[in-house]
Amino acid sequence: MTDTRTMRCAAAVIALWALGSPSSANAQAGVGTWERQGPQRPGQPLTMTVEPCCRAGRRLIYRIPGIDVVMTVESPFDGSEVPVLLGGKPSGETMAITQTDDHHWTTILKMNGQLFGTSKGALSADGRTITVENDFAATVGGNAAGKSTETWVKK
Repeated sequence: MTDTRTMRCAAAVIALWALGSPSSANAQAGVGTWERQGPQRPGQPLTMTVEPCCRAGRRLIYRIPGIDVVMTVESPFDGSEVPVLLGGKPSGETMAITQTDDHHWTTILKMNGQLFGTSKGALSADGRTITVENDFAATVGGNAAGKSTETWVKK
């Protein structure tokens, strides 16, 4: 299903908010609203809003075009596994996001306790672009197994 696939791609991108913890020199790095570039429904871009939360972490709020569901993740970015919520309810997916420095992070993605992928993300030096490299070991939620790259631009 295209909507589910979009959500899973968005979920992989969640890793990107390990960027700029409040303890870093740039505490607001990554905070704001982002739009995914590339193939998507015309006139309905996938957006992500990033807010500070969870001590040094981030709250990621995804608005998926064409469906009335919001996907949310709250992670302290310390590698602990946290649930992915769809419409405020657990989806069965979890993410363990680890910040490696002010501009890089890694994520381990699981569905119902089973590993299905990893992602690595990087925030550009100017803070306007995020690049996420996904590697899905299994087909989950419409995402094909394999590698893909996503680009997000700050609105």
